[in-house]
Amino acid sequence: MTSRVDLRATGAVLGRVLRYLAVPLAVPVAVALYYGESTVPFLAAAAVTLTAGTLLSRLDETPELETADGFLFVGLTWLVVPLVGTVPYLVAGNGTVAAFPNALFESMSGFTTTGATVLGDISFETHSRAMLMWRQLTQWLGGMGIVVLVVAILPELGAGGATLVESESPGLELDKLTPRIAETARALWLLYVALTVVLAALLYVLGTTELAPGMGAYDAVAHALTTMPTGGFSPEGRSIEAFSPAVQWVITLFMLVAGTNFALLWRAQTGDPDRLLRNTEFRVYVGAVLGVGAVAAALLYAGSGLATEPENVPRIVGNLEPALRHGLFQAAAIVTTTGYASMDFNTWSAPAQYLLLLAMFFGGSGGSAAGSVKIVRWVVVVKAAARELVTTGRPDTVRPVRLGDEVVEEETIRGVQVFTLLFLLGFGVSTFLLFVDALGTGVSLSVLEAASATVAILGNVGPGFGLVGPMNGYTSFSGVAKLFMVFLMWIGRLEIITVLVLLTPSFWRT
Repeated sequence: MTSRVDLRATGAVLGRVLRYLAVPLAVPVAVALYYGESTVPFLAAAAVTLTAGTLLSRLDETPELETADGFLFVGLTWLVVPLVGTVPYLVAGNGTVAAFPNALFESMSGFTTTGATVLGDISFETHSRAMLMWRQLTQWLGGMGIVVLVVAILPELGAGGATLVESESPGLELDKLTPRIAETARALWLLYVALTVVLAALLYVLGTTELAPGMGAYDAVAHALTTMPTGGFSPEGRSIEAFSPAVQWVITLFMLVAGTNFALLWRAQTGDPDRLLRNTEFRVYVGAVLGVGAVAAALLYAGSGLATEPENVPRIVGNLEPALRHGLFQAAAIVTTTGYASMDFNTWSAPAQYLLLLAMFFGGSGGSAAGSVKIVRWVVVVKAAARELVTTGRPDTVRPVRLGDEVVEEETIRGVQVFTLLFLLGFGVSTFLLFVDALGTGVSLSVLEAASATVAILGNVGPGFGLVGPMNGYTSFSGVAKLFMVFLMWIGRLEIITVLVLLTPSFWRT
């Protein structure tokens, strides 16, 4: 029996990824030098990734990846890169991430832009500024996708690059902006970099005024690095609650941008701005955020959205601006799976929390950095269900499912339905397993907390409710549960199907 997968070619391309990973490690090294902190954790990580990358690259001097190789490469990349990402945490040996399960959890959460944390004490007293910047940077690298970056800088991959991007990029299908896939990848990364720079500059300028006290250059860069990938990590223990209303409004806007299809944004800014408003998915996406935000704001304003008035924020009940701000902020943060918090929504009432739980299943646009099911899939599912109701009563009716002016192929509809079913099935089974593990290890976890933790991890949202709320974390879970959640983050980032393909015996046989 022979294998369909070329392991040598796959390993060689993976080696090139690891070699390039040494480049962004220069950022925390520079931060460490500026603040007089230790550079050893990052130099050690650079040595590991360069050595491993060089050895793997020698497996094949001219690797060519076929479709099966592409699936394996993408899956391995999102396992191996987070493993390398643990090195700085382990070498530094500070706080909870000095233990391997916690370090792997934090690293996987970073690169998959989940935003769930086991860091415990998020402060400069426990962790260096360079280490927290590395944590931010892992999300930025994972946001647009390491594989997309590889395609952009390795044009010799040729046609194989399209397979890689299609396996890596969330959405129904690859939207080519240019005839060459490498040029498309470079265009997307250019837009991603530009938006990150604009947000960092805007936050920094705000910090020089009375509108945003406490927003210095470090925080501006740190939060730009985790807003655009819809990541949600923050060097502040209380997330965006630590900053002014002006900062919260700006980040709300950029979370909305980050949750939009980047290919659509590219086309809009290169001469076709009306394309945004004509796009069905974009209209539904914005409507979902505004709808959830409006309901949350109304609940907060009326007081029925709060179980207790939070002490760390100005009074919300009866005050329109803070109610609207927090409602829209949390709607954007949850729908786009960014996971930031402008306040501790553990203080929200049960109806308001269930609203956020529902929003965790939405996800942003296909082709964005957001996770979860994604709006475009829900649009297809609803349209397909509506068609089924019509054709059941009138069997002779021919009614294609459309997204705007385009007809969705039946194969795509089946794929969307299978993915949605697998996501919901995975959510149910994983919630049960986490709840049982918590009972067995003495962790006090309600059903709502277990459900929110599962969808937050599988959907790459980040925080949930109660024990795993936005100002808490996942530290209390057992080591086995954390490793299981690492697996959920991995399959959530790869959107389940890619992982299941790798686990199918027929994938490995000719």
